Amino acid sequence: MNGIIIDLQDVLSRFTFDTVCKVSFDMDPLCLHSTMPVSCLVHAFDIATQISAKRATEPLPLIWKAKRAMNMGSERRLREAIDAVHESVMEMIQRKRNSGGDDLLSRILTLSDKDEEFARDMVISFLLAGRDTVSAALTWFFWLLCDHPDVQQKVVEEIRSRHEVLDFKGLQELKFLKACICESMRLYPPVPWDSKHAKNDDVLPDGTLVPKGSRVTYFPYGMGRMENLWGMDCLEFRPERWMSSETTNIGDDFVSVYKFPVFQAGPRQCLGKEMALMEMKYIAAFILSRFELRPVNDQKPQFVPFLTARMEGGFHVLVGKSKS
Repeated sequence: MNGIIIDLQDVLSRFTFDTVCKVSFDMDPLCLHSTMPVSCLVHAFDIATQISAKRATEPLPLIWKAKRAMNMGSERRLREAIDAVHESVMEMIQRKRNSGGDDLLSRILTLSDKDEEFARDMVISFLLAGRDTVSAALTWFFWLLCDHPDVQQKVVEEIRSRHEVLDFKGLQELKFLKACICESMRLYPPVPWDSKHAKNDDVLPDGTLVPKGSRVTYFPYGMGRMENLWGMDCLEFRPERWMSSETTNIGDDFVSVYKFPVFQAGPRQCLGKEMALMEMKYIAAFILSRFELRPVNDQKPQFVPFLTARMEGGFHVLVGKSKS
């Protein structure tokens, strides 16, 4: 197959960063442009998220806390990265204050009035949620399709049945594609683990006491591999488990959000869930209807659980035009 070799993980990360900036803040950082280097904000963002995630792997929290107190090693790099992120985001906020607009950032600035720290933290939250999660989910989705050519063929046939009409209604009807995306996120959730802190004393549904100040961590990556939740074939990539005669919607009676908490559940369920699913379906449909992807390396990639899931060393693929 003739074509070019790209790091699909890097391309998707650049694209989703541009997308969230354009959609939410009406700004285009041009990260996807091949002649543009990765922005200082993106570089600092990656360093900050990686070091923050590695804190959880320290055998003793005292180690990173001591580094932080002495401003040395990884904690010094983390502080420098955070300062760079804050500086870049504040520049974005200042430009938006001067130019105005009707985008999300303009509305945040209106609501926060002069509370620039609140606005800054909101922008960072949107960047983290809108960029890293979608690109991580799509990276593993494309690898799984490449590893299961029969499933990929069914997805391509479904997409082509829409005659390249990728509008809102058309994307909603791509049910097998959505099933594949859900199955991919079950095995490789964009956020492999998450924690909540108890503001007050509480009790879990099974009667477990949660004292005020406690941290409760749940593990979607592990939950997706539990036989008592998904059956004996829980380690297999089988999109059909998401299909029913009626629907493939996440959160209905067919698949509980508490069984599949990729978008969290209850009152804190992700507000951007539907937008993220629609974005992933559009990107997947656009690429698969036009291009063929072939991994350069046949070995199974290594799953790296930072704040969001990453593929060690990237995902290098040979990209060629589709034959039909």
